[in-house]
Amino acid sequence: MLMSSADKTAKLYYGPSSFRVLRPGSHVLCAVTGAKIPLSELRYWSAERQEAYASCEVATRRLLGLDRA
Repeated sequence: MLMSSADKTAKLYYGPSSFRVLRPGSHVLCAVTGAKIPLSELRYWSAERQEAYASCEVATRRLLGLDRA
């Protein structure tokens, strides 16, 4: 039986300007808020920390050290 990745969390490798799917899924989780981020809407991540962020505000706060993971 084939497994569907319709509601599974994907595993990604985050590069400086793109990401690579290591394990298929429909979304990733924000490293700060835990919110589901559909892969089609993923815009913010840290290649250094290998983390995804739900918004530019969340990413900025995390990178400034205002939010700890």
